[in-house]
Amino acid sequence: MVLDLVRYSRVLEIVGDILKVYVPQADGDVRSPVRFGDLAEIEQADGHTSLAQVIQIDRDAVSLQVFSGTKGISTGATVSFLGHPMRATYSPNILGRVFDGNGSPMDGGPDLSMDPKVEIAGPSVNPCERVVPKRMIRTDVPMIDIFNSLVESQKIPIFSVSGEPFNPFLARIGIQADADIVVFGGLGLIFDDYYAFRKSFEDAGVFSRTVMFVNQASDPIVERLLVPDMALAVAERFAVEEGKRVLVLLTDMTAYAGAMKEVGIAQERVPSNRGYMGDLYSQLARRYEKACDYQKGGSVTILTVTTMPGDDVTHPVPDNTGYITEGQFYLHNGVIDPFGSLSRLKQNVVGQVTREDHGQIMNTMIRFYSGARDAQQKQAMAFDLSDFDLQLLKFGDLFRSRFMDIDVSMPLEEALDLCWRTLAECFRPEQLLMKQTLIDSYFPKDVAALPASGAEMAEAAAAG
Repeated sequence: MVLDLVRYSRVLEIVGDILKVYVPQADGDVRSPVRFGDLAEIEQADGHTSLAQVIQIDRDAVSLQVFSGTKGISTGATVSFLGHPMRATYSPNILGRVFDGNGSPMDGGPDLSMDPKVEIAGPSVNPCERVVPKRMIRTDVPMIDIFNSLVESQKIPIFSVSGEPFNPFLARIGIQADADIVVFGGLGLIFDDYYAFRKSFEDAGVFSRTVMFVNQASDPIVERLLVPDMALAVAERFAVEEGKRVLVLLTDMTAYAGAMKEVGIAQERVPSNRGYMGDLYSQLARRYEKACDYQKGGSVTILTVTTMPGDDVTHPVPDNTGYITEGQFYLHNGVIDPFGSLSRLKQNVVGQVTREDHGQIMNTMIRFYSGARDAQQKQAMAFDLSDFDLQLLKFGDLFRSRFMDIDVSMPLEEALDLCWRTLAECFRPEQLLMKQTLIDSYFPKDVAALPASGAEMAEAAAAG
């Protein structure tokens, strides 16, 4: 029997945004009309319809999460099952378009109802189809490109706290990254943030290679759970079928986890740590593992924002995320902290697809910046500073202003040259403890010789 001709009218209960309907179990060889994750259509007495999704099946009782909420829905409503899960539109026509949390265009553009659809929330890629990541995604952000390179097919979050400029920073990466296509997923965004993302992409001239899926704070919370799956399903298709290098941007995954918690509580599931459901790890991993470098196609790289409530890295969301992803970028006080950040795949590209001096520069700069922070503490505690401490303090000031500011933008080669110039302005060649061949090749010769003592340095600074 055709599924859309069968309607079920026995509504058992309505609790929150969940409607429970009685569906008799199938007899004999008749296929059951209900599967977990399938869509259903709820029709009220006045003819108004609402879309819902199967979230639980308990014998004859099927629980539906109503996307638009259950307000106005009575027990006299009828339910029909569509026989398929949520689908997202996939075709070249979706580039430069904006979709809401249920996959419908929200930008007033041409109708896409006749375009092909793909099912969302499918399994992750067969490991046999994956290859070892070996290509770098340039972002023109020195703290990423130099010190924690972003690698194709990497899954990595930006750990931050409320009030930090993580959304503008994420938008700038989407604009500057050398990806073929950017798929953006907004989770619980206020309108101002959504508009800022869209205007940033439009003003930069990259909107034509961007697809946006946006769930605003005023939209149904269940749609928040669909946005990552729709974004990743579309990204997979572009990578597999067209060989594109796709960058997926998601913000904020803590809002996604919060939506999971609300739905779980409505289902009367027993919560785990801090009210989050026990399957938080597996649900996050299921999305992050979509990142892949395909053997016979392009790649999907996932960059997300994960806010840490109270700047607590042990909060369940960032804590579970850290076990899944391949590092993190730690954004606080408006800068990317080199000590809290990590890219576990950078060794696949540093010095191999980048310049030969990249690895040495990366290690030397961080070594001296660590020393600069120690010297800064000595200075704050009124200890005597050595000549080398003064050199480190000068280096620390230059490092923060030239590299750590998230507004700094420059190509990798230019950033590496600036690293050499910064070292030359603060240290003598023999103090670098680097390979002599690299010093001979890259140490700038046009920088004035460094004074030999702290007194001479102070006199030179006063004269300058």
